[in-house]
Amino acid sequence: MTAPASPIDAPETIEVESTIVPCDGGGGALGHPRVYLTMGANDSVECGYCDRKYVLKPGSPRGGH
Repeated sequence: MTAPASPIDAPETIEVESTIVPCDGGGGALGHPRVYLTMGANDSVECGYCDRKYVLKPGSPRGGH
């Protein structure tokens, strides 16, 4: 009999106030190259490196910075 698989932590979700967000993995030298992510119509975007999910805070204006 095999042991049940351990649950994997879900990627981090961060609320932001801009539809363009920088991500560097948050680990300093242990992170990843800084990338700038642009949200689509869903008001969210995921980083292709670290799978962090950025969600636009309710009431925040659509657009850049």
